[in-house]
Amino acid sequence: MDGLVVRLTQRSRLGDLDLDRLVFGEVFSDHMFAMAWRDGAWRDPEIVPYGPIPIEPGAMTLHYAQMAFEGLKAFVGVDGRVRVFRPDRNARRLRLSCRRMCIPEIDEDDFVAAVTRLVAIDRGWISDRPGHGLYIRPIVFSAESHLEVRPSNAYRFIVMTCPVGAYFRSGDSGLSLKVEDRFARTAPHGGVGEAKTSANYATTFAAGRLARDDGFDQVLWLDGSEHRYVEEAGLMNVFFKLGDRVVTPALNGAILPGVTRESIIALLADRGIAVEEREVAIDEIVGACDGGALEEVFVTGTAAVVLPVGRLNFRQRDLIPRRAGEASLTKSLHDELTGIQYGRIEDRHGWNHPVES
Repeated sequence: MDGLVVRLTQRSRLGDLDLDRLVFGEVFSDHMFAMAWRDGAWRDPEIVPYGPIPIEPGAMTLHYAQMAFEGLKAFVGVDGRVRVFRPDRNARRLRLSCRRMCIPEIDEDDFVAAVTRLVAIDRGWISDRPGHGLYIRPIVFSAESHLEVRPSNAYRFIVMTCPVGAYFRSGDSGLSLKVEDRFARTAPHGGVGEAKTSANYATTFAAGRLARDDGFDQVLWLDGSEHRYVEEAGLMNVFFKLGDRVVTPALNGAILPGVTRESIIALLADRGIAVEEREVAIDEIVGACDGGALEEVFVTGTAAVVLPVGRLNFRQRDLIPRRAGEASLTKSLHDELTGIQYGRIEDRHGWNHPVES
């Protein structure tokens, strides 16, 4: 990246890291990448010590939520090499999210270069423990101090990283999801459900908290129009194995096009298993459970990877998939995807982006 300035911290906090007490997203690495949009261009790329940034109370992002973000991971492989998983796909998705949110788009090559350089500098924060990695959070937001309701004229782009372990600890039983048929995650037509923007996440808090209060891990969202068709599971994409078929909700403008989702569909295709991307009515899932065809339910996401769902609850009725455990398709897909990410399995699709120290 042209003109990149690097200013390293004078005191690393790496020695304070306790991997035995690691909470997802709570501890941040030593450095962050930053650049600013002004006068019609992205300018002044730099890597600096992680820390607070100045922001005015009138900054438009605080008032109108004009922002977009991403989430991806880097891993230490069994060979000791560091790899970032599919950063090109996150770069493309952020560019499309920016377009939807009227934010100046970030060049995809610049995105990958920024992530790669930052990960190389903070490579020591990546644990080689099983299931661990470095979570990477790019975010772009409006920075102009102005209260007129319009797109901003100034923006900041920041990339930060944090060491992480498992996102969920659901055990062998899998996640429990409460089917949400009252609240809506996003507008069904013409909304911003397919953009990775902060407003999509704030709308999930109330239903998620109520579900956890009732003893569930997360919610299974239905569409915002009829509350009839399955969309996402919490903040993750969802798949159903119905007999010899695997189905998942089609990307309809209200569903985030997950990078892990795309990867799992490709791995299933490698096995000769076609995935039906279409509308999935919750009544179809109830009927499949009644008829014994609901074999597996699993969710996918950068943080969660691939996780089984052990129980759905729809209107006070439990829907239990028939199959789980070591012999399940879910476990096999999890092991294959993580095997690629950690370098245990050949990366035949070229998904891993190597990071040189």
